[in-house]
Amino acid sequence: MAPRTSWKGFLKLSLVSVPVKAYTANNTSEEVRLNQLHAECHSRVKYKKVCPEHGELASDQIVSGYEYSKDQYVVIDAQDLAKLRPESDKSVRISGFVPDDAIDPVYMAGKTYYLLPDGVAGNKPYTLLARGMQDAGVCAVAHVTLSGREQLVKVRPVDDLLVMSILNVSRKVKPRAEFAVLLPEAEATEEELSLTSTLIDATLIDDFDFTSFKDSHTEALSKLIQLKVDGQEIVQAPDPEEPKIINLMDALKKSVADAQGAAGPAATPKKKASGKKKVAASRKSAPKKTAAKKTASRKKLAPSTGKKTARRKKSG
Repeated sequence: MAPRTSWKGFLKLSLVSVPVKAYTANNTSEEVRLNQLHAECHSRVKYKKVCPEHGELASDQIVSGYEYSKDQYVVIDAQDLAKLRPESDKSVRISGFVPDDAIDPVYMAGKTYYLLPDGVAGNKPYTLLARGMQDAGVCAVAHVTLSGREQLVKVRPVDDLLVMSILNVSRKVKPRAEFAVLLPEAEATEEELSLTSTLIDATLIDDFDFTSFKDSHTEALSKLIQLKVDGQEIVQAPDPEEPKIINLMDALKKSVADAQGAAGPAATPKKKASGKKKVAASRKSAPKKTAAKKTASRKKLAPSTGKKTARRKKSG
């Protein structure tokens, strides 16, 4: 079955107007939904909307309102909201372009749409805009009205496709500084930093494939449901046995050894990663020398030294 269009309109940049249609990228069909039941008879719980003066209400008897004072409301309906914007406003209005990393991910609201050209007339300008943004390494900041509400959005090219993501405006996101002042200060030694860098390098993912990451909660919940349907007993999953490590340095050393062991002897680390490993290994094993000799020694001896160090840590 063909995907259903969520929205139709125009992608506007200055005098350029590209007809587009939007499809939601959020796949809600993969969610496992639970219903609320009466604990005694397992009948499904139903919710009734009740007015304290007139009893149960039908949906067409309910309006939205804002409490501006205690028990005092002003009614706001869809027609009032519609009057706040022009009737012809059915477009994604681009305010301008910024580098793709200029928008902090903390502002992402979690809802994304795929934009496609709507009709033959939109094919060429859509392609030009998508490729132009991709070549420049930029994304667009724009406004669009969705579900009767104006939204701030980010439009970015992914390959040849334009993707539109809803953003939270800054006042809806708590400022980072509010939490930065709560962050306690902690000192780190050169050896601790070196080991941490080695651990990060040893666990770099060379060929990252996001599809390999699964929704473990949904999978476990689906399995639980099937076990319940089949009338089987639910057994507590055992916790993995954790190594008893007393201090941070021991934990870092053990983690580095495990990570390097998991990579295997045939694994080829990235150039940048291996460079850091060489420095870390040389600092620990090489005798004190002058700065010039130490640099030369690292370039000459680091590859074999780094591997021997890893083996010692693993065997220890």
